[in-house]
Amino acid sequence: MAGTIQFMANATIHLHKHDLPEGLTLGPVLAVDTEAMGLDSRRDRLCLVQMSAGDGIVHLVQVIPPERGGRGADCPNLKRVLSDPNVVKLMHFARFDVALLQHALGIRVAPVRCTKIAAKLVRTYTDRHGLKDLCRDLLGIELSKQQQTSDWGAADLTPEQLAYAASDVLHLHALWTRLEGLLIRENRLALAQECFDFLPARGQLDILGWDAPDIFAH
Repeated sequence: MAGTIQFMANATIHLHKHDLPEGLTLGPVLAVDTEAMGLDSRRDRLCLVQMSAGDGIVHLVQVIPPERGGRGADCPNLKRVLSDPNVVKLMHFARFDVALLQHALGIRVAPVRCTKIAAKLVRTYTDRHGLKDLCRDLLGIELSKQQQTSDWGAADLTPEQLAYAASDVLHLHALWTRLEGLLIRENRLALAQECFDFLPARGQLDILGWDAPDIFAH
């Protein structure tokens, strides 16, 4: 079921309740982000999944729990896209999003690329690797993070929330292009790919409780 279509200056935003429309094709590289009730992928409910093919169109899927009249994780079209081995999922801080999606939807999210990991591998001259920092430094785009801590579990999301959610995926394709060039320049693209390949397992480890203490810690 599709909701209303929202518009912002540089994008068209489609809000869908429960699932993606049947037959929707989003291309071979899909920018993906999530919003949840908090930052604990085991505790906090998945509320929204944002996706863009890099064409200025953003699809938002609002995941509504059954007790509120929704279908919860019953979203076969969304699951199909996110688990498709032929679709690369492009994310920022993919460790959290992959763990959350795998836990909430019961799928394996792969293959994945992460702009945060890429940034940490090539921007070793700074400790600022947030999406806002990268968009400003690499693309000259200022992102607003005003809605970052808002209530994503609300039945009706505000236009400001929808615009914020869309902004988190609108620029990931352009950002990856810049970061991929830097990874090639610094001869770290293969290392980055090995990190990306590990992300589904890293997410599973986090869900099973091996995030604190980290299984790789001494």
